[in-house]
Amino acid sequence: MEDVAEELNVKLPQVRALVKSGELPAIQIGGRGMWRVERVALENYIQERYAQAREDIANETHS
Repeated sequence: MEDVAEELNVKLPQVRALVKSGELPAIQIGGRGMWRVERVALENYIQERYAQAREDIANETHS
């Protein structure tokens, strides 16, 4: 998950929180608490955040 943190430019605990909340889909592999975030899931998450940001900006300009 370190690579996901780097890609999102956040700290590892933030990625863990996103996974734990279900906001960022991931699967657990092995018995050592290893998590895997598929590239497509990460890309979808990023696109959703961009869409939310656009919506937030549009709502601010209409207020």
